[in-house]
Amino acid sequence: QVQLAESGGGLVQAGGSLRLSCAASGRAFSDYAMAWFRQAPGKEREFVAAISWSGSVTDYLDSVKGRFTVSRDNTKNAAYLQMNSLKPEDTAVYYCAADAAKYVLVRSVHSMDYWGKGTLVTVSS
Repeated sequence: QVQLAESGGGLVQAGGSLRLSCAASGRAFSDYAMAWFRQAPGKEREFVAAISWSGSVTDYLDSVKGRFTVSRDNTKNAAYLQMNSLKPEDTAVYYCAADAAKYVLVRSVHSMDYWGKGTLVTVSS
């Protein structure tokens, strides 16, 4: 079992930055690849970014490439999503997720084994 808890969401103006954190507890954090998803009102949950168990491999949704950076610190059992140059279309609830298939990064919500409860990011224009 892994418990995940996101933090760092809030209200920011367009062009601003936020850093989301995902604190993990339970099984060894390094046993999991980590991913971030988001869900805007009335839309399906979508993949945003993922990072391998070691942190050496990352993957991003095209629309966030160059603006968002995913990272992790296995000594602190935490993953992060640095979001810069935020746009109103980035407004959503952001979720972190853990994937036991730690050697392969996947983008499917159905592949994730554990989820946090989410943190709301609102970007005003």
